[in-house]
Amino acid sequence: MLERGIDPAAVEALVQGYSGDPFALLGPHETATGLTVRAFLPTAERVEAVGRQGGQLLSALTREHPAGLYVGPLPADVPYLLRIHDDAGIHETEDPYAFGPILGDLDVYLLAEGRHHDFGACLGAHLAEREGVRGVRFAVWAPNAQRVSVVGTFNRWDGRCNPMRLRHQAGVWELFIPRLLPGTIYKYELLGPHGECLPLKADPVAFATEVPPATASVVAAPPAAIWGDAAWLSRRRARHGVGAPLSVYEVHALSWVSLDAPGRCGWEVLADRLIPYVAALGFTHIELMPIMEHPFGGSWGYQPLSQFAPTARLGPPDAFARFVDRCHAAELGVILDWVPAHFPNDAHGLVRFDGTALYEHADPREGLHADWNTLVYNFGRNEVRGFLIGSALHWLERYHVDGLRVDAVAAMLYRDYSRRAGEWIPNKYGGRENLEAVAFLRELAEVIAARCPGCLLIAEESTAWPGVTRAVSDGGLGFSYKWNMGWMHDTLHYMQEDPIHRRYHHGKMTFGLVYAFSERFVLPLSHDEVVYGKRSLLGRMPGDPWQRFANLRAYLGFMWGHPGKKLLFMGGEFGQQAEWNHDATLPWDELDAPAHRGVHLLVGDLNRIYAATPALHRRDVDPTGFRWVVLDDSTQSVFAWLRFGADGDAPVLVVCNFTPVPRPDYRIGLPCAGRWREILNTDAGCYGGGDLGNQGAIAAADLPHYGFPASATLLVPPLATVWFVYAPP
Repeated sequence: MLERGIDPAAVEALVQGYSGDPFALLGPHETATGLTVRAFLPTAERVEAVGRQGGQLLSALTREHPAGLYVGPLPADVPYLLRIHDDAGIHETEDPYAFGPILGDLDVYLLAEGRHHDFGACLGAHLAEREGVRGVRFAVWAPNAQRVSVVGTFNRWDGRCNPMRLRHQAGVWELFIPRLLPGTIYKYELLGPHGECLPLKADPVAFATEVPPATASVVAAPPAAIWGDAAWLSRRRARHGVGAPLSVYEVHALSWVSLDAPGRCGWEVLADRLIPYVAALGFTHIELMPIMEHPFGGSWGYQPLSQFAPTARLGPPDAFARFVDRCHAAELGVILDWVPAHFPNDAHGLVRFDGTALYEHADPREGLHADWNTLVYNFGRNEVRGFLIGSALHWLERYHVDGLRVDAVAAMLYRDYSRRAGEWIPNKYGGRENLEAVAFLRELAEVIAARCPGCLLIAEESTAWPGVTRAVSDGGLGFSYKWNMGWMHDTLHYMQEDPIHRRYHHGKMTFGLVYAFSERFVLPLSHDEVVYGKRSLLGRMPGDPWQRFANLRAYLGFMWGHPGKKLLFMGGEFGQQAEWNHDATLPWDELDAPAHRGVHLLVGDLNRIYAATPALHRRDVDPTGFRWVVLDDSTQSVFAWLRFGADGDAPVLVVCNFTPVPRPDYRIGLPCAGRWREILNTDAGCYGGGDLGNQGAIAAADLPHYGFPASATLLVPPLATVWFVYAPP
């Protein structure tokens, strides 16, 4: 028989698992007969209320409903525990429904407004202490659900056991569950707007996950105080300035090297092997392809579901933090690929999270990327913007990451991206621009600039959208740098041509300078260029084996001498033969071959000379830092230019010959007479070249040539790039 005054319909909703307001029934309540406690424990055989301090019996609860609703009186103002007798034995716990609301009113307000940039501090699963009791507080955004419960092994995955409280203003459900520990596996069980039970959902703001293919979220331990990078952080802004050398090694962490090491996680193996390797090559940064947890390994991380959790494939979150700290100790920055453009439609993920199109658009003309069979975030929704900006800040602040490279920006900027007529919806002005995505990117840039000064925000943007790296206050998108996709496509196309035909494609190597200073650019030779039948960088080069290596070395010398920051995907630094395979590690045995060792040695020298020579980086974004010397010698496929630094910095001459024919006595105009020292020659014997050169220097005389007051003759080796620096007396 039910307690007098209790609503039978509310009890039935609770025991059947569709109660949206469990706190109205469960926990301690004042009734006509005094203070009463109610607990729903479907597996219990007997339940007692005992004193929290001394364990004295306060009340033997009565089973009021056969499904497991227990009710009993309580003395006022006495903290209590529930002593539960079930088939697992006897155990005690505080009552989750004895605790008040978790989120403060300001949190709720800011979440609803989309201005709570500490999204991860509010939502997700956090170890917490409430009224002296330790446990885990859960919070999840699901405004259209009728009921949300936390489920896991701790309640036998029974969604009736731990239904949550709804904070109506923000559409956030919350619950504090006492005595749960780090490592607890959990998901959310939701009833959709029509009462339908949805597939169990992983936590969108989980800080840790199970190792795929398992899909549950994991309660993470609080971050350990491991940081020793204060000196690095204090210098970070200067390291990332437009006049600083920036050379990035792009890595797919799961396939760089074998991570099988008994008793050690992947991040520990990478810290021991990747960090010293990259530092020895002189790179300034490691860029990791997305490490946010993703269900399908073949997506390389570009279809992430857990925007706050490092992949469990490589170890626990703290191991990633230690990896970043060790990078900083080795003077290496860390950039993460970050994907706010789309997400996969796995049932345990964000798709129709509360039974409605919550994170995505309902209309597939706005919400579906057909190319990738993924869903598009609804950037016009406050909470979605807050979720994504919160994710960005999470990586930059919690893990001390130095920058984010934002994937697929073009797909965000255009409503008709990869869509035919009739497959997209114009904006409110009838245009193709995604105004909501533009507003989101600008807000993202402003928040990062304010909260994380000195951190990089890099766009992979493949169109001519104006002002990608212009300040938001000047009408731009606010990115620090933009990948120069046009330069990459044009120059690779040129390099694939047989040298005898290159004269007809000469402009592909020079066209990049038409717009080189319109944005702040990174020159990327990324993973996208060595997959899907495109072949490796070496595999794209024409000619016999010697010529292929020479072409690659000359191209790398061209790239490092060209205005723009540098990025090279793993394997390119030693001329990997086959294209990249994410299911295998790099072919490290190739480094045993002299030709591959030569490329490897060259990349290290390129990085070191680039960093040590101000003219090669100090005026990267300033057109006065560049001047053509030889622009139109298409017949001989020769290019030459000057790079200038600040006043007092010695200028650098870069000369490239992209034919297999040496060019002796080639006259070059120069800004001043005197000795120009050869600082790099990609044809050097130590790199595997023919060792043709200029005996270490050329001498310029006061002989005008093509608009220059001085000139010199030099030998330009075949399929080679040569650098000279002015060496005043």
